[in-house]
Amino acid sequence: MQEESDLVTGEAVVLDLRVAKLASRAVAMLLDVLVQAALLLLVLVALMLTAGSFDSALTVALMLTAFVLVVIGYPVLFETLSRGRSLGKLALGLRVVRLDGGPISFRHALTRALAGFFVDFWALGFLGAVAVIVSLTSSNGRRVGDYLAGTLVIRERVPQSAQAILVVPPGLEAWAAHFDLSGLTDDLAMAARQYLGRYHDLRPEAAASLGFGLAQQVSAAIGVPLPYGMPPWVFLTAVLAERRNRDHARIAPMQYGPPASAPPPVPPPAPPKSDNPFTPPS
Repeated sequence: MQEESDLVTGEAVVLDLRVAKLASRAVAMLLDVLVQAALLLLVLVALMLTAGSFDSALTVALMLTAFVLVVIGYPVLFETLSRGRSLGKLALGLRVVRLDGGPISFRHALTRALAGFFVDFWALGFLGAVAVIVSLTSSNGRRVGDYLAGTLVIRERVPQSAQAILVVPPGLEAWAAHFDLSGLTDDLAMAARQYLGRYHDLRPEAAASLGFGLAQQVSAAIGVPLPYGMPPWVFLTAVLAERRNRDHARIAPMQYGPPASAPPPVPPPAPPKSDNPFTPPS
């Protein structure tokens, strides 16, 4: 059973983040350790082949430097460039995020790596005992490095049955087909998806405020203004559903057939006659 975090943003919005627990994190860590061991082995072989060119003290210094670079540099490099995913986390569908659900930066990755080396795993961690104990006592499975960096490891892959099915609201299909979604980032799409998934769990004022803010960000990203009178969650649903439809069309061309020629531009839908003619997301 997937566990969700109880983290709350400044807008009193409970984040819909499926926390990665100890078992999945341990497997991801094992994969990363295997990659690091392979890198260290390559460095060791290279040093042995060139051992005659250096004295013993320099060889030891180079080995220690390589060890530090691989053990600390590897997670920092991958988690910074991939915004929270090492090779092991990528294989397990995990990602490191900030406590507010946003992507991590170099500072977060470096703090986690240094804490992992000195506290959680190697220097003082008794081969991971500290990380295991702290993670088991944490409701969100966080280790010391996560506490120091202000981060959380979440699961990006969730069962299809646990995901709400997004469908373009009736009457908006032709309008949504002309969206330019190239500027819509994965992080912004994930934030909008989390908002729609927890729509009914939010206080009305928080749902309205957060929804309007997300709609404005998405509107700026795709270059389409939020139509007057349209509820923000309707706009977000149309954008995310159209994005999903296009992704499916790309990966399953045989099912959807060859792409049709682009229809002429369609103006935005007319303002609704009532305050909320749409059915809220389920």
